[in-house]
Amino acid sequence: MSFLKSLCSAFLMYSGIPMPQIEWKEENRRYSLCFFPLVGVVIGVLVMLWYYACEASGIGKMLFSAGAAAIPVLVTGGIHLDGFCDVCDAKACLGSREKMLEVMSDSRVGAFAVIKLVLYFLIQIGLFSETKSFEMIAVCAFGFVQSRAWSGLAAVSFKSAKSDGALQSFRKPADRNITVLTEIVYLTVSAFFMLRISLLTGAAAVVGGAAAFVYYRIFSYKKFGGITGDLAGYFLQICELSIMFFAVMAEVIF
Repeated sequence: MSFLKSLCSAFLMYSGIPMPQIEWKEENRRYSLCFFPLVGVVIGVLVMLWYYACEASGIGKMLFSAGAAAIPVLVTGGIHLDGFCDVCDAKACLGSREKMLEVMSDSRVGAFAVIKLVLYFLIQIGLFSETKSFEMIAVCAFGFVQSRAWSGLAAVSFKSAKSDGALQSFRKPADRNITVLTEIVYLTVSAFFMLRISLLTGAAAVVGGAAAFVYYRIFSYKKFGGITGDLAGYFLQICELSIMFFAVMAEVIF
């Protein structure tokens, strides 16, 4: 029962998928981060189904790409993009660590966040438009699982910049050992299938995710002294884009 409640907690927090309402208490979130990558499974499956639908109906690359970029937002409700925008505004303020943390906690969206968000979707739609086969789409689909597994691993492994916040509500009650083991299993299994689908593209995508994880560790510690919920959202968006970028570039160049 504890696992089922943790599953519901993960989907209620990180997706807009209807789930049974449960009491918001720590014991119901003990394994929530273990189920976080399953939201990526849902997104990946929907992206692949959208690709099939577009291929079957003759829908062009532009509409497919726009739809594929919209699917993660529709599934998650944009929760990670909210963190992405907050971090972009904080980076733009060029203030002290305390000032940047203060800016991130502001619910208002600044001009720099809007600019970066537009650039993000332009790049993502462009990358989707360069996918030439179902195999490439499948590799990118597994990337939605990888990004969440990396994020869950960081949540219980990296130092926290704040003692409160949304991230702490999942980090504090989490069973660290089980969470780390589970995220490693997600990363290993998804990487295996990515490599089986396409050795070159899959390897590039895995490297892209790992590179984003290293960047996340260096950037968050240097600028903020650790991670927060907003930084976790920022990382997840960057990781997904990095995985796609590396996969597409490998296909295009080689």
